[in-house]
Amino acid sequence: MTEKEWFDTWFDTSYYHVLYKHRNDEEAALFIEQLTKLLNLPKEAGVLDLACGKGRHSLMLHQSGLNVLGVDLSRNSIKAAQENAKSGLRFSVHDMREIIPNERFAAIFNLFTSFGYFESSTENEQIIQSVHAMLDEKGMFVIDFMNARKIIENLVLSEEKIIDDIHFSIRRKWDKEHIYKFIDVLDGTKSHSFMERVQSLFLADFKKLLNGKFIIKHVFGDYQLNSFDGEESDRLIIIAEKI
Repeated sequence: MTEKEWFDTWFDTSYYHVLYKHRNDEEAALFIEQLTKLLNLPKEAGVLDLACGKGRHSLMLHQSGLNVLGVDLSRNSIKAAQENAKSGLRFSVHDMREIIPNERFAAIFNLFTSFGYFESSTENEQIIQSVHAMLDEKGMFVIDFMNARKIIENLVLSEEKIIDDIHFSIRRKWDKEHIYKFIDVLDGTKSHSFMERVQSLFLADFKKLLNGKFIIKHVFGDYQLNSFDGEESDRLIIIAEKI
């Protein structure tokens, strides 16, 4: 991994969590409830929340009766998540491209567009290989990604936000491969600049990545698990089974 990639810097700042504090926990809880019903995992089955952030989905998965390990590359996020650690709910710093030694899971969840952060498709393949290796036989892999087509067609090029007296100036662009978000922060007299970069991956790209290792069982387009529509859906949610 190159030194100080964009996610090393941005995800470890308090400003990242301020900017995204509006996330709808009620909607996320309903999503997790429906997912766990669909997957019908045994009680206390071991699952992995891959790129878990501060662990809000991990906590919800644990509340649904599962034995959860949440991992993330951000040390500050994991430090915050560990405040909720308990029996059956663990957290650890980990790079999603690598296999976690001595761990196997009935299901692995990669939620809230936590894929496509890296520069090359080779690193995407590394993630798929690692996930495949860590899953039990016929284990389930859940990917919750943005609907890149809809995002690109409706890209908001610039906007201003004031949250907790912090001024965020945001610019976006698409270079045919990545969707960029440039974030300038003014916090009192302090100013900072950050960047997000996510690969513009489509359903066909995920099908290619998963081919030979997984069978796609379901494709949904929102957190209510409605069918996916490439033009209209807000999300691209893939449920795949290990082969």
